[in-house]
Amino acid sequence: MAEFKADQKEKRRLTTPEVRKLSKDSTFYVLGVVSRFAQRRDKNDNPFWDITLMDGEGQIEGKIWGNSEWWNVGGDVKYKMDPISDENLKKLEGRTVGLQGKVVEFREQNQYNFNAVYYVDQGKYPPHGFVRRSPVPAKTMEDAFLELLEICGETMRGFLEYLFFQRDIWQTYTAWPAAVSLHHAYVGGLLEHSLAVTRSAVGIAQNYRSGGFNVDMDVVIAGALLHDIGKLESYRLSPAPEMTLGGNVADHIVLGYHRFMTLAEEYGRKNGANGLSERSVLAVGHILVSHHGSREFGSPVLPATPEALIVSAADDLDFKLFCWKEQTSLLDGEKEVTEFVPAVQRRFWKVHSAGEEKKENKKEEGRESKIPS
Repeated sequence: MAEFKADQKEKRRLTTPEVRKLSKDSTFYVLGVVSRFAQRRDKNDNPFWDITLMDGEGQIEGKIWGNSEWWNVGGDVKYKMDPISDENLKKLEGRTVGLQGKVVEFREQNQYNFNAVYYVDQGKYPPHGFVRRSPVPAKTMEDAFLELLEICGETMRGFLEYLFFQRDIWQTYTAWPAAVSLHHAYVGGLLEHSLAVTRSAVGIAQNYRSGGFNVDMDVVIAGALLHDIGKLESYRLSPAPEMTLGGNVADHIVLGYHRFMTLAEEYGRKNGANGLSERSVLAVGHILVSHHGSREFGSPVLPATPEALIVSAADDLDFKLFCWKEQTSLLDGEKEVTEFVPAVQRRFWKVHSAGEEKKENKKEEGRESKIPS
Protein backbone atom coordinates (compact mmCIF):
# COMPACT_ATOMS: atom_id res chain seq x y z
CA MET A 1 0.00 0.00 0.00
CA ALA A 2 1.29 3.43 -0.89
CA GLU A 3 2.81 5.55 1.85
CA PHE A 4 0.32 7.93 3.47
CA LYS A 5 0.81 11.60 2.58
CA ALA A 6 -0.05 14.34 5.03
CA ASP A 7 0.32 18.09 4.45
CA GLN A 8 1.36 17.30 0.86
CA LYS A 9 4.68 15.91 2.13
CA GLU A 10 5.86 12.33 2.27
CA LYS A 11 5.56 11.09 5.84
CA ARG A 12 6.90 7.87 7.26
CA ARG A 13 3.91 5.93 8.49
CA LEU A 14 4.40 3.89 11.66
CA THR A 15 2.50 0.77 12.60
CA THR A 16 0.53 0.75 15.85
CA PRO A 17 3.08 -1.54 17.58
CA GLU A 18 5.84 0.90 16.55
CA VAL A 19 3.84 3.80 17.95
CA ARG A 20 3.32 2.00 21.25
CA LYS A 21 7.07 1.56 21.62
CA LEU A 22 7.75 5.28 21.28
CA SER A 23 8.96 7.27 24.26
CA LYS A 24 7.41 10.39 25.76
CA ASP A 25 7.34 13.48 23.51
CA SER A 26 7.78 11.42 20.32
CA THR A 27 5.63 12.42 17.34
CA PHE A 28 4.21 10.03 14.77
CA TYR A 29 1.88 9.38 11.84
CA VAL A 30 -0.35 6.31 11.72
CA LEU A 31 -3.01 5.12 9.28
CA GLY A 32 -5.78 2.63 9.97
CA VAL A 33 -9.45 1.89 10.42
CA VAL A 34 -11.40 3.42 13.31
CA SER A 35 -12.92 0.77 15.57
CA ARG A 36 -14.22 3.13 18.27
CA PHE A 37 -15.04 6.83 18.18
CA ALA A 38 -16.91 8.74 20.87
CA GLN A 39 -17.37 12.42 21.61
CA ARG A 40 -16.86 13.57 25.20
CA ARG A 41 -16.88 16.85 27.13
CA ASP A 42 -14.18 18.10 29.44
CA LYS A 43 -14.79 19.92 32.72
CA ASN A 44 -15.15 23.19 30.80
CA ASP A 45 -17.74 21.64 28.48
CA ASN A 46 -15.35 21.66 25.53
CA PRO A 47 -15.59 18.70 23.15
CA PHE A 48 -12.91 16.05 22.75
CA TRP A 49 -12.96 12.56 21.27
CA ASP A 50 -11.85 9.10 22.34
CA ILE A 51 -10.64 7.06 19.38
CA THR A 52 -9.31 3.54 18.81
CA LEU A 53 -7.41 2.84 15.60
CA MET A 54 -6.57 -0.60 14.14
CA ASP A 55 -4.02 -1.12 11.37
CA GLY A 56 -3.68 -4.86 10.78
CA GLU A 57 -0.85 -5.34 13.27
CA GLY A 58 -2.49 -4.00 16.40
CA GLN A 59 -4.38 -1.03 17.74
CA ILE A 60 -3.93 2.09 19.83
CA GLU A 61 -6.33 4.20 21.85
CA GLY A 62 -5.97 7.93 22.16
CA LYS A 63 -7.63 11.32 22.39
CA ILE A 64 -8.39 14.04 19.90
CA TRP A 65 -8.64 17.37 21.71
CA GLY A 66 -10.79 20.34 20.75
CA ASN A 67 -7.91 22.31 19.24
CA SER A 68 -6.95 19.52 16.82
CA GLU A 69 -7.20 19.98 13.06
CA TRP A 70 -9.49 17.87 10.87
CA TRP A 71 -8.69 17.55 7.18
CA ASN A 72 -10.33 15.87 4.21
CA VAL A 73 -7.50 14.72 1.94
CA GLY A 74 -9.53 12.17 0.01
CA GLY A 75 -9.95 14.24 -3.15
CA ASP A 76 -7.99 16.54 -5.38
CA VAL A 77 -8.55 19.48 -3.04
CA LYS A 78 -7.57 19.33 0.62
CA TYR A 79 -9.92 21.19 2.98
CA LYS A 80 -10.67 21.54 6.66
CA MET A 81 -13.59 19.69 8.23
CA ASP A 82 -15.86 20.50 11.17
CA PRO A 83 -15.96 17.49 13.55
CA ILE A 84 -19.28 18.60 15.00
CA SER A 85 -21.28 19.00 11.80
CA ASP A 86 -19.56 16.97 9.07
CA GLU A 87 -21.51 13.80 8.23
CA ASN A 88 -18.37 11.81 7.34
CA LEU A 89 -16.95 12.41 10.80
CA LYS A 90 -20.21 11.51 12.52
CA LYS A 91 -19.86 8.02 10.98
CA LEU A 92 -16.13 7.60 11.54
CA GLU A 93 -16.26 4.07 12.96
CA GLY A 94 -15.34 1.61 10.22
CA ARG A 95 -13.62 4.32 8.13
CA THR A 96 -9.93 4.76 7.32
CA VAL A 97 -8.18 7.83 8.73
CA GLY A 98 -4.64 9.10 9.19
CA LEU A 99 -3.65 10.47 12.57
CA GLN A 100 -0.81 12.78 13.47
CA GLY A 101 0.01 12.52 17.14
CA LYS A 102 2.35 12.84 20.07
CA VAL A 103 3.16 10.59 23.00
CA VAL A 104 2.44 12.28 26.33
CA GLU A 105 2.43 11.08 29.90
CA PHE A 106 -0.72 10.93 32.02
CA ARG A 107 -0.72 9.43 35.50
CA GLU A 108 2.67 7.82 34.81
CA GLN A 109 1.33 6.07 31.70
CA ASN A 110 1.89 6.84 28.04
CA GLN A 111 -1.10 8.47 26.35
CA TYR A 112 -1.55 9.23 22.66
CA ASN A 113 -2.85 12.67 21.75
CA PHE A 114 -3.80 13.28 18.13
CA ASN A 115 -3.46 16.86 16.92
CA ALA A 116 -4.47 16.26 13.29
CA VAL A 117 -7.01 13.91 11.73
CA TYR A 118 -6.91 13.15 7.99
CA TYR A 119 -10.01 11.68 6.36
CA VAL A 120 -8.48 9.80 3.42
CA ASP A 121 -9.78 8.33 0.17
CA GLN A 122 -11.72 5.23 1.28
CA GLY A 123 -11.22 3.59 -2.11
CA LYS A 124 -7.47 4.06 -2.13
CA TYR A 125 -7.20 3.01 1.51
CA PRO A 126 -10.09 0.51 1.96
CA PRO A 127 -10.98 -0.07 5.62
CA HIS A 128 -10.94 -3.87 5.32
CA GLY A 129 -7.26 -3.68 4.40
CA PHE A 130 -6.42 -2.50 7.92
CA VAL A 131 -8.41 -5.05 9.91
CA ARG A 132 -6.21 -7.27 12.04
CA ARG A 133 -6.56 -11.04 11.61
CA SER A 134 -5.65 -14.04 13.72
CA PRO A 135 -2.02 -15.09 13.24
CA VAL A 136 -3.16 -18.74 13.29
CA PRO A 137 -4.08 -20.07 9.81
CA ALA A 138 -7.79 -20.81 9.35
CA LYS A 139 -7.10 -24.41 8.25
CA THR A 140 -5.00 -25.04 11.37
CA MET A 141 -7.83 -23.85 13.60
CA GLU A 142 -10.46 -25.87 11.72
CA ASP A 143 -8.38 -29.04 12.06
CA ALA A 144 -7.91 -28.41 15.79
CA PHE A 145 -11.65 -27.87 16.21
CA LEU A 146 -12.50 -31.17 14.46
CA GLU A 147 -9.92 -33.01 16.59
CA LEU A 148 -11.64 -31.74 19.72
CA LEU A 149 -15.01 -32.97 18.45
CA GLU A 150 -13.51 -36.43 17.99
CA ILE A 151 -12.76 -36.60 21.72
CA CYS A 152 -16.46 -36.18 22.51
CA GLY A 153 -18.90 -39.02 22.85
CA GLU A 154 -21.34 -39.65 20.02
CA THR A 155 -24.26 -37.74 21.53
CA MET A 156 -22.33 -34.55 22.36
CA ARG A 157 -20.41 -34.69 19.09
CA GLY A 158 -23.69 -34.98 17.18
CA PHE A 159 -25.08 -31.92 18.96
CA LEU A 160 -21.96 -29.82 18.34
CA GLU A 161 -21.87 -30.81 14.67
CA TYR A 162 -25.54 -29.86 14.38
CA LEU A 163 -25.01 -26.51 16.11
CA PHE A 164 -21.91 -25.44 14.20
CA PHE A 165 -22.42 -26.96 10.76
CA GLN A 166 -26.11 -27.68 10.18
CA ARG A 167 -27.27 -24.45 11.79
CA ASP A 168 -24.67 -22.47 9.78
CA ILE A 169 -22.89 -20.93 12.77
CA TRP A 170 -19.44 -22.10 11.64
CA GLN A 171 -18.79 -19.42 9.02
CA THR A 172 -19.54 -16.61 11.45
CA TYR A 173 -17.81 -18.33 14.37
CA THR A 174 -14.54 -18.62 12.40
CA ALA A 175 -14.56 -14.94 11.41
CA TRP A 176 -15.73 -13.24 14.59
CA PRO A 177 -13.60 -11.30 17.10
CA ALA A 178 -13.48 -12.29 20.76
CA ALA A 179 -13.56 -8.67 21.92
CA VAL A 180 -13.50 -5.07 20.75
CA SER A 181 -10.21 -4.18 22.40
CA LEU A 182 -8.95 -6.27 25.33
CA HIS A 183 -8.05 -9.62 23.80
CA HIS A 184 -8.27 -11.42 20.44
CA ALA A 185 -9.98 -8.31 19.04
CA TYR A 186 -9.56 -9.26 15.41
CA VAL A 187 -10.95 -11.44 12.63
CA GLY A 188 -10.78 -15.06 13.77
CA GLY A 189 -10.14 -14.09 17.36
CA LEU A 190 -13.20 -15.86 18.77
CA LEU A 191 -12.21 -19.23 17.33
CA GLU A 192 -8.55 -18.78 18.28
CA HIS A 193 -9.50 -17.93 21.88
CA SER A 194 -12.13 -20.69 22.16
CA LEU A 195 -9.69 -23.33 20.92
CA ALA A 196 -7.00 -22.20 23.35
CA VAL A 197 -9.48 -22.30 26.24
CA THR A 198 -10.73 -25.74 25.21
CA ARG A 199 -7.26 -27.25 24.86
CA SER A 200 -6.26 -25.92 28.27
CA ALA A 201 -9.53 -27.12 29.81
CA VAL A 202 -9.05 -30.62 28.36
CA GLY A 203 -5.53 -30.78 29.81
CA ILE A 204 -6.74 -29.66 33.25
CA ALA A 205 -9.67 -32.09 33.12
CA GLN A 206 -7.41 -35.01 32.20
CA ASN A 207 -5.11 -34.16 35.09
CA TYR A 208 -7.93 -34.12 37.63
CA ARG A 209 -9.57 -37.23 36.20
CA SER A 210 -6.30 -39.08 36.78
CA GLY A 211 -6.46 -37.79 40.35
CA GLY A 212 -9.87 -39.31 40.96
CA PHE A 213 -12.23 -36.44 40.07
CA ASN A 214 -15.32 -37.43 38.10
CA VAL A 215 -15.01 -34.79 35.37
CA ASP A 216 -17.33 -35.05 32.36
CA MET A 217 -15.06 -34.42 29.36
CA ASP A 218 -18.00 -33.93 26.98
CA VAL A 219 -19.35 -31.12 29.14
CA VAL A 220 -15.89 -29.55 29.44
CA ILE A 221 -15.33 -29.52 25.67
CA ALA A 222 -18.83 -28.30 24.80
CA GLY A 223 -18.77 -25.65 27.51
CA ALA A 224 -15.34 -24.40 26.47
CA LEU A 225 -16.14 -24.26 22.75
CA LEU A 226 -19.46 -22.53 23.42
CA HIS A 227 -18.59 -20.33 26.40
CA ASP A 228 -18.39 -17.18 24.26
CA ILE A 229 -21.04 -18.05 21.66
CA GLY A 230 -23.00 -14.99 22.77
CA LYS A 231 -20.31 -12.85 21.18
CA LEU A 232 -21.79 -13.72 17.78
CA GLU A 233 -24.60 -11.34 18.76
CA SER A 234 -22.60 -9.02 21.02
CA TYR A 235 -20.08 -7.91 18.38
CA ARG A 236 -19.99 -7.20 14.68
CA LEU A 237 -17.36 -6.44 12.07
CA SER A 238 -17.89 -3.18 10.21
CA PRO A 239 -15.12 -3.96 9.24
CA ALA A 240 -13.36 -3.43 12.59
CA PRO A 241 -14.81 -5.11 15.70
CA GLU A 242 -17.50 -3.11 17.48
CA MET A 243 -20.21 -3.70 20.05
CA THR A 244 -23.82 -4.26 19.00
CA LEU A 245 -26.81 -2.83 20.81
CA GLY A 246 -27.55 -6.27 22.23
CA GLY A 247 -23.97 -6.60 23.43
CA ASN A 248 -24.22 -3.29 25.23
CA VAL A 249 -27.55 -3.83 26.95
CA ALA A 250 -27.65 -7.62 27.46
CA ASP A 251 -23.99 -8.81 27.25
CA HIS A 252 -22.63 -11.96 25.64
CA ILE A 253 -23.27 -14.18 28.66
CA VAL A 254 -27.04 -13.68 28.58
CA LEU A 255 -27.18 -13.77 24.78
CA GLY A 256 -25.02 -16.91 24.64
CA TYR A 257 -27.04 -18.80 27.23
CA HIS A 258 -30.28 -17.99 25.41
CA ARG A 259 -28.90 -19.12 22.03
CA PHE A 260 -27.45 -22.32 23.49
CA MET A 261 -30.66 -23.30 25.31
CA THR A 262 -32.75 -22.56 22.22
CA LEU A 263 -30.53 -24.73 19.99
CA ALA A 264 -30.33 -27.52 22.57
CA GLU A 265 -34.14 -27.60 22.79
CA GLU A 266 -34.39 -27.56 18.99
CA TYR A 267 -31.91 -30.44 18.72
CA GLY A 268 -33.82 -32.39 21.35
CA ARG A 269 -37.09 -32.07 19.44
CA LYS A 270 -35.42 -33.34 16.27
CA ASN A 271 -33.62 -36.28 17.89
CA GLY A 272 -35.83 -37.32 20.78
CA ALA A 273 -34.11 -39.89 22.98
CA ASN A 274 -30.87 -39.40 21.01
CA GLY A 275 -30.66 -35.76 22.04
CA LEU A 276 -28.73 -34.37 24.99
CA SER A 277 -29.96 -35.26 28.45
CA GLU A 278 -31.56 -32.51 30.49
CA ARG A 279 -28.67 -32.65 32.98
CA SER A 280 -26.05 -32.33 30.23
CA VAL A 281 -27.81 -29.30 28.80
CA LEU A 282 -27.99 -27.71 32.23
CA ALA A 283 -24.33 -28.54 32.96
CA VAL A 284 -23.13 -26.88 29.74
CA GLY A 285 -25.51 -23.95 30.25
CA HIS A 286 -24.07 -23.49 33.73
CA ILE A 287 -20.61 -23.08 32.22
CA LEU A 288 -21.89 -20.37 29.89
CA VAL A 289 -23.39 -18.30 32.71
CA SER A 290 -20.49 -18.80 35.15
CA HIS A 291 -17.37 -18.71 32.98
CA HIS A 292 -16.30 -15.20 34.06
CA GLY A 293 -15.80 -16.64 37.51
CA SER A 294 -17.45 -13.98 39.65
CA ARG A 295 -20.41 -11.61 39.71
CA GLU A 296 -17.95 -8.72 39.73
CA PHE A 297 -16.89 -9.69 36.20
CA GLY A 298 -20.40 -10.30 34.87
CA SER A 299 -21.30 -13.88 35.68
CA PRO A 300 -24.77 -14.10 37.26
CA VAL A 301 -23.72 -17.28 39.11
CA LEU A 302 -20.38 -18.64 40.30
CA PRO A 303 -18.85 -21.84 38.88
CA ALA A 304 -20.31 -24.67 40.95
CA THR A 305 -19.11 -27.85 39.17
CA PRO A 306 -15.65 -29.21 38.37
CA GLU A 307 -16.35 -28.64 34.67
CA ALA A 308 -17.38 -25.01 35.21
CA LEU A 309 -14.39 -24.33 37.48
CA ILE A 310 -12.04 -25.79 34.87
CA VAL A 311 -13.44 -23.78 31.95
CA SER A 312 -13.52 -20.56 33.97
CA ALA A 313 -9.88 -21.04 34.99
CA ALA A 314 -8.84 -21.81 31.40
CA ASP A 315 -10.71 -18.77 30.08
CA ASP A 316 -9.11 -16.44 32.61
CA LEU A 317 -5.66 -17.90 31.93
CA ASP A 318 -5.95 -17.43 28.15
CA PHE A 319 -7.07 -13.82 28.64
CA LYS A 320 -4.14 -13.01 30.92
CA LEU A 321 -1.58 -14.81 28.76
CA PHE A 322 -2.81 -12.95 25.70
CA CYS A 323 -2.40 -9.67 27.58
CA TRP A 324 1.10 -10.71 28.66
CA LYS A 325 2.07 -11.52 25.07
CA GLU A 326 0.63 -8.28 23.67
CA GLN A 327 2.12 -6.03 26.32
CA THR A 328 5.58 -7.59 26.51
CA SER A 329 5.86 -7.54 22.70
CA LEU A 330 5.89 -3.75 22.95
CA LEU A 331 8.97 -3.66 25.19
CA ASP A 332 12.25 -2.61 23.63
CA GLY A 333 15.41 -4.66 24.01
CA GLU A 334 16.37 -3.28 27.42
CA LYS A 335 13.08 -3.05 29.31
CA GLU A 336 11.77 -6.14 31.05
CA VAL A 337 8.66 -4.83 32.81
CA THR A 338 5.61 -3.33 31.10
CA GLU A 339 3.62 -0.32 32.14
CA PHE A 340 0.67 -0.97 34.48
CA VAL A 341 -2.17 -2.72 32.62
CA PRO A 342 -5.51 -1.66 34.16
CA ALA A 343 -7.48 -4.56 32.60
CA VAL A 344 -5.49 -7.10 34.62
CA GLN A 345 -4.36 -4.82 37.47
CA ARG A 346 -0.65 -5.56 37.13
CA ARG A 347 2.58 -5.00 35.26
CA PHE A 348 3.96 -7.88 33.24
CA TRP A 349 7.52 -9.16 33.37
CA LYS A 350 9.17 -10.43 30.20
CA VAL A 351 11.58 -12.76 31.92
CA HIS A 352 14.62 -13.66 29.85
CA SER A 353 15.02 -17.28 28.82
CA ALA A 354 18.08 -19.25 29.86
CA GLY A 355 19.44 -18.90 26.33
CA GLU A 356 19.08 -15.13 26.41
CA GLU A 357 20.78 -14.98 29.81
CA LYS A 358 23.74 -16.97 28.45
CA LYS A 359 24.05 -14.53 25.55
CA GLU A 360 23.99 -11.59 27.97
CA ASN A 361 26.62 -13.26 30.17
CA LYS A 362 28.88 -13.79 27.15
CA LYS A 363 28.46 -10.14 26.19
CA GLU A 364 29.43 -9.11 29.72
CA GLU A 365 32.46 -11.42 29.63
CA GLY A 366 33.46 -9.89 26.30
CA ARG A 367 33.18 -6.40 27.72
CA GLU A 368 35.25 -7.33 30.80
CA SER A 369 38.04 -8.83 28.64
CA LYS A 370 38.40 -5.51 26.85
CA ILE A 371 38.85 -3.52 30.06
CA PRO A 372 42.58 -2.88 30.61
CA SER A 373 43.91 -4.09 33.95
